[in-house]
Amino acid sequence: MNAPISSATNGPAAGAVEYLSFSLGAEEYAVDILKVQEIRGYDAVTTIVNAPEFIKGVINLRGTIVPIVDMRIKFALGEVTYNEFTVVIVLNLAGGRVVGVVVDGVSEVMTLPPADIRAVPPMGSVVTTEYLTGLAAVGERMIILIDIEKLMNSPEMGLVEIAV
Repeated sequence: MNAPISSATNGPAAGAVEYLSFSLGAEEYAVDILKVQEIRGYDAVTTIVNAPEFIKGVINLRGTIVPIVDMRIKFALGEVTYNEFTVVIVLNLAGGRVVGVVVDGVSEVMTLPPADIRAVPPMGSVVTTEYLTGLAAVGERMIILIDIEKLMNSPEMGLVEIAV
């Protein structure tokens, strides 16, 4: 039986945040659930000329043009394959910006109290540690928490220039 992820016995701890966890290669990451608009299966995209390789293109999502970023390509996680588990997490960012990120699969929604989140130690990583908010141990799993807002708005993503 899986118990809720919380350090409190009578519900979530004060200040606890819900995260959506997803896999990229062998690693598990999570983003604040409040940034997630929806989860969709991966589908064809319209390519953008001269866009970086990790920007797969755009989709028309109910009248909104949404850039699609393949996080596996961005983080250089080896060969990228698309299968029935590949999904797009559609994110709703500040200023009404909507971005989709391609991931290997989603895992779960989890509640993490602040006491369960550890600081990121200085290390070499495919994700610059400035875009990480912390690490959480959940059972035997280590979850890497991403500040998706900061990452998507960074100059290295190049999304500001192609946002509509």
